[in-house]
Amino acid sequence: MIPCGEVRQRRSAPAALRGRGACCLTAACVAAALLSAGCGTQPSAGRGRTLVLSTSSDPKTFNPIVAKETSTTAVTGFLFDGLTRTDAVTLRVTPALAERWTVSADGRTWRFVLREGLQWSDGMPVTAEDVVFTFNRLIFNEEIPTSSRDVFLVDGQPIAVAAEDARTVVFRLPDRFAPFLRLLEQEILPRHILEPKVDAGVFSSSWGVNEKPQAIVGTGPFVLKEYRPAERIVLERNPRYWKRGSDGQQLPRLERIVLLVIADPNMAVLKFRAGELDAVHVRGQDYPILKPHEKKGNFTIYEIGPSLGCEFLVFNQSAKAKIDPWKRRWFSRTEFRQAVSCCLDRQAMIRNVLAGFGSPQEGPMNASCGYFFNPHTERFSYDLARARTLLRKAGFSLDGGAVRDEDGRQVEFTILTNSNNADRIQIASIIQDDLRKIGMKVNLLPVEFNTLVKRLDTDNDWEAILIGLTGGIEPHNGKNVWDSRGQLHMWNLAPDAVTPWEQEIDRLFAAGARELNEVRRKVLYDRWQEIASRELPLIYTVNSTVMQAVRNRFSNLRPTVYGGVFHNIEEIDVRE
Repeated sequence: MIPCGEVRQRRSAPAALRGRGACCLTAACVAAALLSAGCGTQPSAGRGRTLVLSTSSDPKTFNPIVAKETSTTAVTGFLFDGLTRTDAVTLRVTPALAERWTVSADGRTWRFVLREGLQWSDGMPVTAEDVVFTFNRLIFNEEIPTSSRDVFLVDGQPIAVAAEDARTVVFRLPDRFAPFLRLLEQEILPRHILEPKVDAGVFSSSWGVNEKPQAIVGTGPFVLKEYRPAERIVLERNPRYWKRGSDGQQLPRLERIVLLVIADPNMAVLKFRAGELDAVHVRGQDYPILKPHEKKGNFTIYEIGPSLGCEFLVFNQSAKAKIDPWKRRWFSRTEFRQAVSCCLDRQAMIRNVLAGFGSPQEGPMNASCGYFFNPHTERFSYDLARARTLLRKAGFSLDGGAVRDEDGRQVEFTILTNSNNADRIQIASIIQDDLRKIGMKVNLLPVEFNTLVKRLDTDNDWEAILIGLTGGIEPHNGKNVWDSRGQLHMWNLAPDAVTPWEQEIDRLFAAGARELNEVRRKVLYDRWQEIASRELPLIYTVNSTVMQAVRNRFSNLRPTVYGGVFHNIEEIDVRE
C-alpha cells in the first residue's frame, strides 16, 4: 500500500500513502469561482492526442523501487511494466512482459517466458537477466529501503530467481505463495542502466527528481520527456512499447500526457472548467456544481464507486518516537485508541466534508474490496458515553472537563496532515472539535505532503497524523503496513518490542500467503480484520465515492473501482 492521490494506480502494489482525499472550499465559494471562470467555457480542442491531467504533489523520485507515496507512483505507473497485470474489469491476472508461464504441481516453481523482441525505451533488449536483477539486486537487497521486499518475502525468506535463458526466468519459492502471480505486476528495471549504481551503493538516490529525463529507461507505454518542479511533468509515447491493439496497431494511441502540479483541488476544478484539464477528481461538494454543466461543457462525470483506499488517524507508539514518553504511553493503550474512535462523528464528516458522497469506514478493508472484506468486525462508532467508559478503563480521569492521565497531565497532542488536501484539513478540524467535547486538547498542523511522509517514515517526529493508504482486492498487498517489520508499519516503525496482537497478525499474514485455498485464506484475513478493528492502530474515518469528470473527446474509457478511469491508458484514444 501507498499514501495516495494518483491518476493511475498500481492496484497490486504494496500499500502506499495517499496524498489527496476529497474536499475543498464551500460549495458557494466554488460556484462563485466557476462563474468568474466562465461556466460555459468550452474545452480546448487543439491538443491532438494529448491528455492533460493533474497531480496534487511533485514526485519525490522517479525510482519505483523506493517509492512510498502516490506523488511518485502517479508518474512511474506510466513508465514501467511487470511480468503480469490485473485486468481492471475482470480482475483476472493477464500477461504483460511475460507472454506465458507454467507452475509445478507443488506450486513452488514458476517458469515465465518473456515476449519476443521486448525492448527498453533506449532500444536495448529486455532479457531474463533484467528480471533477475530487479529481484536479486534490488527487491531482496536489504540495503535498499523498499516496500516491495515486505510483500515478496515468503515466511521471511526471499524467493530464488534465476535466468534459464535470455527469455526464460525461473522463480523457486520457499513455500506455496498464494498472491505470487498477482504480485508480479512489480516493475522490472533495466540492469544495464542501474547495476553500476547498485555496485556503487547509490541506487536508492538514483533516478531522483534532478535526473535527466532520458536517463529514466522503462518498458511502459510512456517515457519521461520533461519535469519542471511545482509546474508540470510531460510524458511522451514510448515508440518501443511492446503492446499492440486489437487492430494490430502499436500502442499507446495517445502521443503525450501532461501532468500539471496543482496542489489545490479547487484550482484543479477551475482549470477543468476553463478547459485546461481533460479530467478532474470530483469531490462531493463539486458534484452539484459540475453536474448541470456536463452537456454544455462536453464532459461526463463517472460515479465509479466507493474508494478502495482508506483514510485514518494514527498515533505514534514507537519507542524511538521523538515525542514525550508519557504521550507514547497514552497512545499505546488500546482503550485510549478505542475511545478516540468513539468520539469521531463520521456521519458529520460525510455530511459536511463529502457532501453525502461517502460512507463510514471502521476497518482496513471495505465492501469495494470484494471477497476478502469482513463486515462482521467490532465497531467503535460515535458514542461519547462509551468513550468516557473506555478512557476510565485505560486509567484516565475526566474531572473538570478535561481528560487527564494518572499524573494529572491533560491529554494534548498535535495532528499533522497534508496542507494540499482541504478534505483532510476539514476532517481534522471535525476530529479536533469531537475530541474537545470529551476534554482532549488537539492542535492541527498542516504540512506539505512529501514533508509529512518524511516526518512519518524517516524522522519519526510526529504525535498523530491524518493520512490515507491505497487499497486493493488482495490483502497481502498490505503486508508492508501490517507486518511488524513492514516499511509502513507506521504506528511502531522499527519496533524494539512487538505486542502479542502484532505477533498474531504477523502469523496470519504468513499463513495467508501460504494458503492456496481461498475459503481458508478468507478465514485468516477475517481474523486480521477483527484484530485490526479491535486494536485500532489505524483509526479509520470515512470512505469517499470515487468520481471523475472526463472530456467526451476520449474513447475506449472503461472506468472501474479497481483501476479508475485510465487503467487502460495505452488503449485510450481521441475521438475523430
